[in-house]
Amino acid sequence: MAKINFGGTWEEVVTREEFPMEKALDLLRDETIAIIGYGVQGPAQALNLRDNGFSVIIGQRQGTKTWDKAIAHGWIPGETLFDVEEAAKRGTIIQFLMSDAGQIATWPTIKPHLTKGKALYFSHGFGITFKEQTGIIPPPDVDVILAAPKGSGTSVRRLFLQGKGINSSYAVFQDATGKAKSRAIALGIGVGSGYLFETDFKKEVYSDLTGERGTLMGAIAGIFEAQYEVLRSKGHSPSEAFNETVEELTQSLMPLVAENGMDWMYANCSTTAQRGALDWKKKFKAATLPVFKELYESVASGAEAKRTIDTCSKPDYREKLAEELKELRESELWQAGAAVRALRPEKEKVEASMIN
Repeated sequence: MAKINFGGTWEEVVTREEFPMEKALDLLRDETIAIIGYGVQGPAQALNLRDNGFSVIIGQRQGTKTWDKAIAHGWIPGETLFDVEEAAKRGTIIQFLMSDAGQIATWPTIKPHLTKGKALYFSHGFGITFKEQTGIIPPPDVDVILAAPKGSGTSVRRLFLQGKGINSSYAVFQDATGKAKSRAIALGIGVGSGYLFETDFKKEVYSDLTGERGTLMGAIAGIFEAQYEVLRSKGHSPSEAFNETVEELTQSLMPLVAENGMDWMYANCSTTAQRGALDWKKKFKAATLPVFKELYESVASGAEAKRTIDTCSKPDYREKLAEELKELRESELWQAGAAVRALRPEKEKVEASMIN
């Protein structure tokens, strides 16, 4: 493992240099990796593993759109594509990549096929951490491991096809065979991770739920809406309000942060922007810090898990979700965004094979 200084704190991480693909392939040469679920993370991880030379099969319900999608991606019914129960039976490593609600519903089908020596793999600590609510309690004679890419399945696949890698965490909840850690790392390398950092199931899900509800999705969307509404109320056009709220951030500034850090981005903006950003940063931190503390406590208490399970398990959940997303999509803010994207000189297009 490599020891890296993260802002004054030293951490051990696994890189491709000390754990190359050849080592991962050798370690898992006798394993059959069964991907259960072909929705968000499933396709990306399955295709990356297949492209890297691992033995992979898919478990998916027949007659669904995702079954057809798997066939379109080259998985062959009866050879590499099976129903969920058959794939779980054949796999020595079961990658449980359904949604959290889907995992709860499918667990009774999976559990009987977790025979001694197999590994149960997650990319999210939810099902195990909140096992009292989910009912997902693995038998004691199997490895229970995690490799969690820090991004959507779309990003996992896109970065892989670009010859890059997405950072991932890894964890061991249960080591029944003595090789759980090496299995987790090998799978993390196999799915295309740039580097892997160690965590545990509870920390993974606490940070993940906080991040999704916070700066990754919830907070940023709320901040976008607030600034856009203020600009529009003061007479700025939709185009100007959107460009100053979203477009400049996502297309110009955040790529600079990703490449060289926030300080570098600040240093390469105007002195007026620098001064204002440094002054108002403190106000925004003071305003949002209590909200983030409240959010983390809601995650740690299990309240967020309960709400997720209660809402996502309802039969009409997808219909209600579609309504909420339609409201978001049809808001003036994101209608303006669609118009701005259409006007870009070179509109980015990602091949369907990379994202679907």
